[in-house]
Amino acid sequence: MSRVDTVDRPQVARTAADGPAHPRAVLTIVLVSYFLILLDNSVIFTGLPSIAAGLDMDAAALSWVQDAYTLVFGGLLLLGARLGDLLGRRRVFVGGLLVFVLASFLVGIAPTGGWLIGARALQGVGAAVVAPASLSLLTASFGEGEQRSRAVAWYAATAGIGASVGMLVGGAAAEWVSWRAGFFINVPLGIAMAVLAPRFLPPSSPRPGRFDVAGAAAATLGVGALVLGILESAERGWTDPLVTGALVAAVLLLGFLVWHERRVAEPIMPLRLFGDRRRSGAYVARALYLGAMMGFFFFTTQLMQGALGFDAFQAGLGFLPMTVVNFAVATALPRIARRYGEAHVLVAGVVLTLVGMGWLSQVGPGSTYLTGVALPMVLVGAGQGLAFAPLTSFGIIGVRADDAGAASGLVNTFHQLGMALGLAVLVTASADAIDLTAQVSTALTWGTGLLVACLLVVLTVIGPAQHRTTEVS
Repeated sequence: MSRVDTVDRPQVARTAADGPAHPRAVLTIVLVSYFLILLDNSVIFTGLPSIAAGLDMDAAALSWVQDAYTLVFGGLLLLGARLGDLLGRRRVFVGGLLVFVLASFLVGIAPTGGWLIGARALQGVGAAVVAPASLSLLTASFGEGEQRSRAVAWYAATAGIGASVGMLVGGAAAEWVSWRAGFFINVPLGIAMAVLAPRFLPPSSPRPGRFDVAGAAAATLGVGALVLGILESAERGWTDPLVTGALVAAVLLLGFLVWHERRVAEPIMPLRLFGDRRRSGAYVARALYLGAMMGFFFFTTQLMQGALGFDAFQAGLGFLPMTVVNFAVATALPRIARRYGEAHVLVAGVVLTLVGMGWLSQVGPGSTYLTGVALPMVLVGAGQGLAFAPLTSFGIIGVRADDAGAASGLVNTFHQLGMALGLAVLVTASADAIDLTAQVSTALTWGTGLLVACLLVVLTVIGPAQHRTTEVS
Protein backbone atom coordinates (compact mmCIF):
# COMPACT_ATOMS: atom_id res chain seq x y z
CA MET A 1 0.00 0.00 0.00
CA SER A 2 1.43 3.38 -0.95
CA ARG A 3 1.89 6.30 1.39
CA VAL A 4 -0.86 8.19 -0.50
CA ASP A 5 -3.30 5.34 0.11
CA THR A 6 -2.45 5.22 3.80
CA VAL A 7 -3.08 8.90 4.29
CA ASP A 8 -5.98 9.57 1.96
CA ARG A 9 -8.36 6.71 2.61
CA PRO A 10 -9.03 7.43 6.30
CA GLN A 11 -9.41 11.12 5.41
CA VAL A 12 -12.07 10.33 2.81
CA ALA A 13 -13.88 8.09 5.29
CA ARG A 14 -13.96 10.87 7.89
CA THR A 15 -15.22 13.33 5.28
CA ALA A 16 -18.07 11.07 4.23
CA ALA A 17 -19.12 10.42 7.80
CA ASP A 18 -18.72 13.91 9.25
CA GLY A 19 -19.40 16.00 6.19
CA PRO A 20 -17.02 18.41 4.43
CA ALA A 21 -15.23 21.17 6.34
CA HIS A 22 -17.05 23.80 4.25
CA PRO A 23 -20.41 22.25 3.25
CA ARG A 24 -21.93 25.48 1.91
CA ALA A 25 -18.90 26.15 -0.29
CA VAL A 26 -18.96 22.58 -1.62
CA LEU A 27 -22.68 22.84 -2.41
CA THR A 28 -22.30 26.25 -4.05
CA ILE A 29 -19.43 25.20 -6.33
CA VAL A 30 -21.06 21.93 -7.36
CA LEU A 31 -24.57 23.31 -7.84
CA VAL A 32 -23.57 26.47 -9.72
CA SER A 33 -21.44 24.38 -12.09
CA TYR A 34 -24.24 21.85 -12.60
CA PHE A 35 -26.72 24.69 -13.09
CA LEU A 36 -24.65 26.14 -15.95
CA ILE A 37 -24.87 22.81 -17.76
CA LEU A 38 -28.63 22.57 -17.28
CA LEU A 39 -29.04 26.19 -18.29
CA ASP A 40 -27.47 25.51 -21.67
CA ASN A 41 -29.81 22.57 -22.25
CA SER A 42 -32.70 25.03 -22.54
CA VAL A 43 -31.29 28.58 -22.93
CA ILE A 44 -30.96 27.89 -26.65
CA PHE A 45 -34.68 27.30 -27.22
CA THR A 46 -35.95 30.87 -26.95
CA GLY A 47 -33.00 32.14 -28.99
CA LEU A 48 -33.44 29.84 -31.99
CA PRO A 49 -35.35 32.36 -34.18
CA SER A 50 -32.62 34.98 -33.62
CA ILE A 51 -29.89 32.43 -34.36
CA ALA A 52 -31.60 31.36 -37.57
CA ALA A 53 -31.87 34.97 -38.75
CA GLY A 54 -28.41 36.07 -37.62
CA LEU A 55 -26.41 33.09 -38.94
CA ASP A 56 -28.66 32.23 -41.92
CA MET A 57 -29.40 28.67 -40.76
CA ASP A 58 -32.22 26.53 -42.11
CA ALA A 59 -34.39 24.27 -39.94
CA ALA A 60 -32.17 21.20 -40.38
CA ALA A 61 -28.99 23.05 -39.40
CA LEU A 62 -30.82 24.74 -36.54
CA SER A 63 -31.86 21.40 -35.06
CA TRP A 64 -28.18 20.46 -34.81
CA VAL A 65 -27.49 23.47 -32.59
CA GLN A 66 -29.30 21.54 -29.84
CA ASP A 67 -28.68 18.00 -31.09
CA ALA A 68 -24.88 18.37 -31.21
CA TYR A 69 -24.86 19.24 -27.51
CA THR A 70 -27.30 16.48 -26.56
CA LEU A 71 -25.58 13.83 -28.70
CA VAL A 72 -22.06 14.42 -27.37
CA PHE A 73 -23.27 14.99 -23.80
CA GLY A 74 -25.25 11.74 -23.74
CA GLY A 75 -22.64 9.71 -25.60
CA LEU A 76 -19.68 10.62 -23.36
CA LEU A 77 -21.34 10.50 -19.93
CA LEU A 78 -20.17 7.02 -18.91
CA LEU A 79 -16.68 7.81 -20.15
CA GLY A 80 -16.68 11.09 -18.22
CA ALA A 81 -17.80 9.31 -15.06
CA ARG A 82 -15.03 6.72 -15.36
CA LEU A 83 -12.39 9.41 -15.87
CA GLY A 84 -13.38 10.91 -12.51
CA ASP A 85 -12.90 7.58 -10.76
CA LEU A 86 -9.49 6.94 -12.30
CA LEU A 87 -7.93 10.42 -12.41
CA GLY A 88 -9.52 12.02 -9.34
CA ARG A 89 -12.98 13.59 -9.29
CA ARG A 90 -11.93 17.10 -8.31
CA ARG A 91 -9.24 17.29 -11.00
CA VAL A 92 -11.59 15.98 -13.69
CA PHE A 93 -14.40 18.28 -12.49
CA VAL A 94 -12.20 21.37 -12.86
CA GLY A 95 -10.90 20.22 -16.26
CA GLY A 96 -14.40 19.57 -17.57
CA LEU A 97 -15.60 22.92 -16.26
CA LEU A 98 -12.80 24.77 -18.07
CA VAL A 99 -13.65 22.96 -21.32
CA PHE A 100 -17.29 23.96 -20.87
CA VAL A 101 -16.34 27.60 -20.21
CA LEU A 102 -14.11 27.74 -23.29
CA ALA A 103 -16.86 26.20 -25.42
CA SER A 104 -19.43 28.68 -24.05
CA PHE A 105 -17.16 31.55 -25.10
CA LEU A 106 -16.77 30.02 -28.57
CA VAL A 107 -20.57 29.71 -28.85
CA GLY A 108 -20.93 33.36 -27.90
CA ILE A 109 -18.57 34.58 -30.62
CA ALA A 110 -19.68 32.09 -33.30
CA PRO A 111 -19.48 33.80 -36.73
CA THR A 112 -21.08 30.92 -38.69
CA GLY A 113 -23.55 28.09 -38.16
CA GLY A 114 -20.84 25.44 -38.50
CA TRP A 115 -18.72 27.13 -35.82
CA LEU A 116 -21.77 27.30 -33.52
CA ILE A 117 -22.57 23.60 -33.96
CA GLY A 118 -18.94 22.61 -33.32
CA ALA A 119 -18.77 24.76 -30.20
CA ARG A 120 -22.02 23.24 -28.92
CA ALA A 121 -20.50 19.78 -29.39
CA LEU A 122 -17.46 20.89 -27.37
CA GLN A 123 -19.84 22.12 -24.67
CA GLY A 124 -21.24 18.59 -24.61
CA VAL A 125 -17.75 17.21 -23.91
CA GLY A 126 -17.34 19.48 -20.89
CA ALA A 127 -20.87 18.77 -19.68
CA ALA A 128 -20.33 14.99 -19.93
CA VAL A 129 -17.43 15.33 -17.49
CA VAL A 130 -18.91 17.88 -15.09
CA ALA A 131 -22.39 16.33 -14.68
CA PRO A 132 -21.37 12.92 -13.25
CA ALA A 133 -18.43 14.45 -11.34
CA SER A 134 -20.75 16.93 -9.61
CA LEU A 135 -23.08 14.21 -8.31
CA SER A 136 -20.24 11.88 -7.32
CA LEU A 137 -18.53 14.75 -5.45
CA LEU A 138 -21.72 15.26 -3.45
CA THR A 139 -21.95 11.52 -2.78
CA ALA A 140 -18.32 11.41 -1.64
CA SER A 141 -18.58 14.61 0.44
CA PHE A 142 -21.78 13.85 2.36
CA GLY A 143 -22.30 10.49 4.04
CA GLU A 144 -25.66 8.71 3.75
CA GLY A 145 -28.17 10.28 6.09
CA GLU A 146 -29.60 13.73 6.67
CA GLN A 147 -26.63 15.67 5.26
CA ARG A 148 -26.68 13.78 1.97
CA SER A 149 -30.48 14.04 1.79
CA ARG A 150 -30.20 17.82 2.05
CA ALA A 151 -27.40 17.97 -0.52
CA VAL A 152 -29.31 15.76 -2.98
CA ALA A 153 -32.45 17.85 -2.41
CA TRP A 154 -30.56 20.98 -3.44
CA TYR A 155 -29.05 19.10 -6.40
CA ALA A 156 -32.53 18.01 -7.43
CA ALA A 157 -33.89 21.53 -6.99
CA THR A 158 -31.16 22.74 -9.32
CA ALA A 159 -32.08 20.04 -11.85
CA GLY A 160 -35.74 20.99 -11.55
CA ILE A 161 -35.39 24.74 -12.04
CA GLY A 162 -32.45 24.68 -14.47
CA ALA A 163 -34.56 24.21 -17.58
CA SER A 164 -37.21 26.81 -16.70
CA VAL A 165 -34.63 29.40 -15.62
CA GLY A 166 -32.82 28.67 -18.88
CA MET A 167 -35.96 29.62 -20.76
CA LEU A 168 -36.19 32.88 -18.79
CA VAL A 169 -32.51 33.78 -19.21
CA GLY A 170 -32.51 32.82 -22.89
CA GLY A 171 -35.69 34.79 -23.54
CA ALA A 172 -34.43 37.90 -21.75
CA ALA A 173 -31.09 37.75 -23.54
CA ALA A 174 -32.68 37.23 -26.96
CA GLU A 175 -35.22 40.01 -26.41
CA TRP A 176 -33.04 42.71 -24.85
CA VAL A 177 -29.41 41.99 -25.78
CA SER A 178 -28.58 39.03 -28.02
CA TRP A 179 -28.94 35.26 -27.95
CA ARG A 180 -25.16 35.23 -27.39
CA ALA A 181 -25.48 36.85 -23.97
CA GLY A 182 -26.98 33.70 -22.46
CA PHE A 183 -23.73 31.85 -23.19
CA PHE A 184 -21.36 34.60 -22.09
CA ILE A 185 -22.91 34.35 -18.61
CA ASN A 186 -21.18 30.98 -18.25
CA VAL A 187 -17.69 32.41 -18.67
CA PRO A 188 -17.16 34.46 -15.46
CA LEU A 189 -19.27 32.08 -13.34
CA GLY A 190 -17.50 28.99 -14.66
CA ILE A 191 -14.04 30.49 -14.17
CA ALA A 192 -14.93 31.50 -10.60
CA MET A 193 -16.09 27.96 -9.77
CA ALA A 194 -12.96 26.45 -11.34
CA VAL A 195 -10.76 28.74 -9.21
CA LEU A 196 -12.66 27.94 -5.99
CA ALA A 197 -12.94 24.18 -6.56
CA PRO A 198 -9.35 23.20 -5.57
CA ARG A 199 -9.70 25.18 -2.34
CA PHE A 200 -12.99 23.77 -1.10
CA LEU A 201 -13.87 20.51 -2.86
CA PRO A 202 -12.62 17.35 -1.17
CA PRO A 203 -9.58 15.76 -2.82
CA SER A 204 -9.73 12.25 -4.19
CA SER A 205 -6.57 10.45 -5.19
CA PRO A 206 -6.41 8.91 -8.65
CA ARG A 207 -7.39 5.27 -8.32
CA PRO A 208 -4.90 2.82 -9.79
CA GLY A 209 -6.45 0.59 -12.38
CA ARG A 210 -6.80 -0.16 -16.03
CA PHE A 211 -8.94 1.89 -18.33
CA ASP A 212 -11.60 -0.24 -20.01
CA VAL A 213 -10.92 0.91 -23.58
CA ALA A 214 -13.33 -1.53 -25.25
CA GLY A 215 -16.08 -0.73 -22.76
CA ALA A 216 -15.51 3.03 -23.12
CA ALA A 217 -15.68 2.79 -26.92
CA ALA A 218 -18.81 0.62 -26.86
CA ALA A 219 -20.54 2.84 -24.29
CA THR A 220 -19.68 6.08 -26.07
CA LEU A 221 -20.52 4.88 -29.59
CA GLY A 222 -23.54 2.85 -28.46
CA VAL A 223 -25.17 5.63 -26.44
CA GLY A 224 -24.20 8.14 -29.13
CA ALA A 225 -25.80 6.00 -31.86
CA LEU A 226 -28.94 5.56 -29.76
CA VAL A 227 -29.25 9.31 -29.15
CA LEU A 228 -28.58 10.03 -32.84
CA GLY A 229 -31.25 7.58 -33.98
CA ILE A 230 -33.77 8.99 -31.52
CA LEU A 231 -33.04 12.61 -32.41
CA GLU A 232 -33.17 12.06 -36.18
CA SER A 233 -36.39 10.02 -35.96
CA ALA A 234 -38.31 13.21 -35.17
CA GLU A 235 -37.41 14.69 -38.58
CA ARG A 236 -36.88 11.60 -40.75
CA GLY A 237 -39.29 9.04 -39.28
CA TRP A 238 -38.47 5.71 -37.67
CA THR A 239 -38.07 3.86 -41.00
CA ASP A 240 -35.40 6.16 -42.45
CA PRO A 241 -32.13 4.27 -43.22
CA LEU A 242 -30.05 6.61 -41.04
CA VAL A 243 -32.42 6.15 -38.10
CA THR A 244 -32.71 2.36 -38.41
CA GLY A 245 -28.97 2.03 -39.03
CA ALA A 246 -28.16 4.09 -35.93
CA LEU A 247 -30.61 2.15 -33.77
CA VAL A 248 -29.33 -1.24 -35.01
CA ALA A 249 -25.75 -0.10 -34.34
CA ALA A 250 -26.82 1.04 -30.87
CA VAL A 251 -28.38 -2.34 -30.06
CA LEU A 252 -25.29 -4.21 -31.24
CA LEU A 253 -22.84 -1.92 -29.44
CA LEU A 254 -24.80 -1.82 -26.19
CA GLY A 255 -25.28 -5.60 -26.36
CA PHE A 256 -21.53 -5.97 -26.74
CA LEU A 257 -21.07 -3.57 -23.82
CA VAL A 258 -23.16 -5.76 -21.51
CA TRP A 259 -21.36 -8.92 -22.68
CA HIS A 260 -17.97 -7.27 -22.25
CA GLU A 261 -18.72 -5.74 -18.84
CA ARG A 262 -19.56 -9.18 -17.44
CA ARG A 263 -16.03 -10.33 -18.20
CA VAL A 264 -13.69 -7.38 -17.70
CA ALA A 265 -12.01 -6.90 -14.31
CA GLU A 266 -12.54 -3.11 -14.09
CA PRO A 267 -15.67 -2.22 -16.11
CA ILE A 268 -16.65 1.28 -17.17
CA MET A 269 -20.26 0.38 -16.30
CA PRO A 270 -20.28 -2.09 -13.39
CA LEU A 271 -23.33 -4.29 -13.92
CA ARG A 272 -23.61 -4.74 -10.16
CA LEU A 273 -25.15 -1.25 -10.11
CA PHE A 274 -28.28 -2.76 -11.67
CA GLY A 275 -28.47 -5.43 -8.95
CA ASP A 276 -30.49 -3.18 -6.64
CA ARG A 277 -34.09 -2.91 -7.87
CA ARG A 278 -34.39 0.59 -6.47
CA ARG A 279 -31.47 1.82 -8.55
CA SER A 280 -32.61 0.04 -11.72
CA GLY A 281 -36.14 1.32 -11.26
CA ALA A 282 -34.86 4.85 -10.63
CA TYR A 283 -32.91 4.83 -13.91
CA VAL A 284 -35.95 3.75 -15.94
CA ALA A 285 -38.35 6.04 -14.07
CA ARG A 286 -35.99 8.98 -14.56
CA ALA A 287 -35.85 8.40 -18.32
CA LEU A 288 -39.65 8.28 -18.58
CA TYR A 289 -40.11 11.31 -16.34
CA LEU A 290 -37.53 13.41 -18.22
CA GLY A 291 -39.03 12.36 -21.54
CA ALA A 292 -42.33 13.88 -20.48
CA MET A 293 -40.71 16.99 -19.00
CA MET A 294 -38.59 17.72 -22.09
CA GLY A 295 -41.74 17.59 -24.19
CA PHE A 296 -43.45 19.87 -21.67
CA PHE A 297 -40.78 22.59 -22.03
CA PHE A 298 -40.45 22.24 -25.80
CA PHE A 299 -44.16 22.39 -26.60
CA THR A 300 -45.28 24.81 -23.88
CA THR A 301 -42.73 27.34 -25.11
CA GLN A 302 -44.19 27.05 -28.61
CA LEU A 303 -47.71 27.35 -27.24
CA MET A 304 -46.97 30.60 -25.43
CA GLN A 305 -45.13 32.19 -28.37
CA GLY A 306 -47.15 30.75 -31.23
CA ALA A 307 -50.71 30.69 -29.86
CA LEU A 308 -50.81 33.09 -26.90
CA GLY A 309 -48.76 35.85 -28.56
CA PHE A 310 -45.91 35.99 -26.02
CA ASP A 311 -42.49 37.30 -27.06
CA ALA A 312 -39.32 35.39 -26.11
CA PHE A 313 -38.91 37.06 -22.71
CA GLN A 314 -42.60 36.74 -21.82
CA ALA A 315 -42.47 33.03 -22.72
CA GLY A 316 -39.51 32.56 -20.39
CA LEU A 317 -41.33 34.51 -17.69
CA GLY A 318 -44.37 32.31 -18.28
CA PHE A 319 -42.55 29.43 -16.58
CA LEU A 320 -42.18 31.43 -13.35
CA PRO A 321 -45.18 29.84 -11.52
CA MET A 322 -43.62 26.44 -12.04
CA THR A 323 -40.12 27.59 -11.07
CA VAL A 324 -41.18 29.25 -7.82
CA VAL A 325 -43.31 26.33 -6.65
CA ASN A 326 -40.68 23.81 -7.73
CA PHE A 327 -37.95 25.54 -5.75
CA ALA A 328 -40.12 26.01 -2.64
CA VAL A 329 -41.17 22.36 -2.58
CA ALA A 330 -37.68 21.03 -3.35
CA THR A 331 -36.05 22.99 -0.53
CA ALA A 332 -38.68 21.73 1.95
CA LEU A 333 -38.27 18.17 0.70
CA PRO A 334 -35.83 16.83 3.36
CA ARG A 335 -38.42 17.50 6.09
CA ILE A 336 -41.22 16.01 3.98
CA ALA A 337 -39.15 12.92 3.12
CA ARG A 338 -38.21 12.32 6.78
CA ARG A 339 -41.87 12.31 7.71
CA TYR A 340 -43.36 10.29 4.86
CA GLY A 341 -40.43 8.40 3.32
CA GLU A 342 -38.82 8.95 -0.08
CA ALA A 343 -40.84 6.25 -1.87
CA HIS A 344 -44.16 7.86 -0.88
CA VAL A 345 -42.85 11.32 -1.77
CA LEU A 346 -41.79 10.04 -5.21
CA VAL A 347 -45.25 8.60 -5.86
CA ALA A 348 -46.87 11.90 -4.85
CA GLY A 349 -44.47 13.84 -7.10
CA VAL A 350 -45.16 11.72 -10.17
CA VAL A 351 -48.92 11.84 -9.56
CA LEU A 352 -48.94 15.64 -9.24
CA THR A 353 -46.86 16.00 -12.40
CA LEU A 354 -49.17 13.59 -14.21
CA VAL A 355 -52.30 15.54 -13.20
CA GLY A 356 -50.70 18.85 -14.20
CA MET A 357 -49.55 17.48 -17.55
CA GLY A 358 -52.97 15.95 -18.19
CA TRP A 359 -54.63 19.29 -17.43
CA LEU A 360 -52.23 21.15 -19.71
CA SER A 361 -52.87 18.64 -22.52
CA GLN A 362 -56.49 19.90 -22.69
CA VAL A 363 -55.31 23.20 -24.17
CA GLY A 364 -57.31 24.48 -27.14
CA PRO A 365 -57.79 27.57 -29.33
CA GLY A 366 -59.78 29.38 -26.62
CA SER A 367 -57.42 28.61 -23.73
CA THR A 368 -55.97 31.43 -21.63
CA TYR A 369 -52.58 31.56 -19.95
CA LEU A 370 -53.99 31.54 -16.40
CA THR A 371 -56.26 28.51 -16.58
CA GLY A 372 -54.70 26.70 -19.52
CA VAL A 373 -51.02 27.06 -18.64
CA ALA A 374 -50.17 28.74 -15.31
CA LEU A 375 -52.39 26.67 -13.00
CA PRO A 376 -51.35 23.32 -14.50
CA MET A 377 -47.73 24.53 -14.20
CA VAL A 378 -48.16 24.92 -10.45
CA LEU A 379 -48.99 21.21 -10.19
CA VAL A 380 -46.13 20.26 -12.52
CA GLY A 381 -43.72 22.39 -10.49
CA ALA A 382 -44.83 20.89 -7.19
CA GLY A 383 -44.58 17.40 -8.63
CA GLN A 384 -41.13 18.01 -10.03
CA GLY A 385 -39.99 19.45 -6.70
CA LEU A 386 -41.08 16.25 -4.98
CA ALA A 387 -39.92 13.75 -7.61
CA PHE A 388 -36.40 14.76 -8.62
CA ALA A 389 -34.61 14.26 -5.30
CA PRO A 390 -35.97 10.72 -4.66
CA LEU A 391 -35.21 9.75 -8.27
CA THR A 392 -31.63 10.93 -7.72
CA SER A 393 -31.31 9.35 -4.25
CA PHE A 394 -32.58 5.97 -5.42
CA GLY A 395 -30.18 6.14 -8.39
CA ILE A 396 -27.15 6.26 -6.07
CA ILE A 397 -28.53 4.47 -3.01
CA GLY A 398 -26.19 1.96 -1.37
CA VAL A 399 -23.41 2.59 -3.90
CA ARG A 400 -19.84 1.81 -2.85
CA ALA A 401 -17.41 4.74 -2.82
CA ASP A 402 -15.45 3.37 -5.78
CA ASP A 403 -18.68 3.08 -7.81
CA ALA A 404 -19.87 6.64 -7.08
CA GLY A 405 -18.72 8.00 -10.44
CA ALA A 406 -20.22 5.13 -12.44
CA ALA A 407 -23.56 5.42 -10.62
CA SER A 408 -23.61 9.19 -11.18
CA GLY A 409 -22.84 8.58 -14.85
CA LEU A 410 -25.79 6.22 -15.18
CA VAL A 411 -28.15 8.70 -13.49
CA ASN A 412 -27.12 11.39 -15.98
CA THR A 413 -27.07 8.99 -18.95
CA PHE A 414 -30.68 7.94 -18.37
CA HIS A 415 -31.50 11.63 -17.82
CA GLN A 416 -30.16 12.54 -21.28
CA LEU A 417 -31.56 9.46 -23.03
CA GLY A 418 -34.97 10.14 -21.53
CA MET A 419 -34.98 13.71 -22.82
CA ALA A 420 -33.87 12.70 -26.31
CA LEU A 421 -36.25 9.75 -26.61
CA GLY A 422 -39.20 11.59 -25.08
CA LEU A 423 -38.87 14.60 -27.36
CA ALA A 424 -38.50 12.41 -30.45
CA VAL A 425 -41.57 10.35 -29.55
CA LEU A 426 -43.72 13.40 -28.76
CA VAL A 427 -42.66 15.30 -31.90
CA THR A 428 -43.38 12.26 -34.06
CA ALA A 429 -46.72 11.56 -32.37
CA SER A 430 -47.94 15.14 -32.87
CA ALA A 431 -46.57 15.73 -36.37
CA ASP A 432 -49.94 15.32 -38.16
CA ALA A 433 -51.93 17.71 -35.93
CA ILE A 434 -53.99 20.31 -37.80
CA ASP A 435 -52.69 23.38 -35.92
CA LEU A 436 -50.32 24.39 -33.13
CA THR A 437 -52.72 23.96 -30.22
CA ALA A 438 -53.75 20.53 -31.49
CA GLN A 439 -50.07 19.61 -31.83
CA VAL A 440 -49.34 20.73 -28.27
CA SER A 441 -52.39 18.92 -26.94
CA THR A 442 -51.44 15.67 -28.70
CA ALA A 443 -47.81 15.87 -27.61
CA LEU A 444 -48.67 16.52 -23.96
CA THR A 445 -51.26 13.73 -24.00
CA TRP A 446 -48.44 11.38 -24.98
CA GLY A 447 -46.30 13.02 -22.30
CA THR A 448 -49.01 12.15 -19.78
CA GLY A 449 -48.75 8.56 -21.00
CA LEU A 450 -45.00 8.57 -20.29
CA LEU A 451 -45.78 9.73 -16.75
CA VAL A 452 -48.30 6.92 -16.33
CA ALA A 453 -45.55 4.47 -17.31
CA CYS A 454 -43.19 6.21 -14.86
CA LEU A 455 -45.75 5.86 -12.07
CA LEU A 456 -46.14 2.14 -12.81
CA VAL A 457 -42.36 1.65 -12.52
CA VAL A 458 -42.31 3.52 -9.22
CA LEU A 459 -45.24 1.53 -7.80
CA THR A 460 -44.14 -1.90 -9.00
CA VAL A 461 -40.32 -1.72 -8.84
CA ILE A 462 -39.03 1.01 -6.53
CA GLY A 463 -41.80 1.06 -3.92
CA PRO A 464 -41.92 -2.67 -3.12
CA ALA A 465 -38.10 -2.93 -3.06
CA GLN A 466 -37.84 0.03 -0.67
CA HIS A 467 -40.57 -1.42 1.55
CA ARG A 468 -38.70 -4.75 1.84
CA THR A 469 -35.45 -2.94 2.60
CA THR A 470 -37.13 -0.91 5.35
CA GLU A 471 -38.60 -4.05 6.91
CA VAL A 472 -35.19 -5.75 6.95
CA SER A 473 -33.60 -2.68 8.55
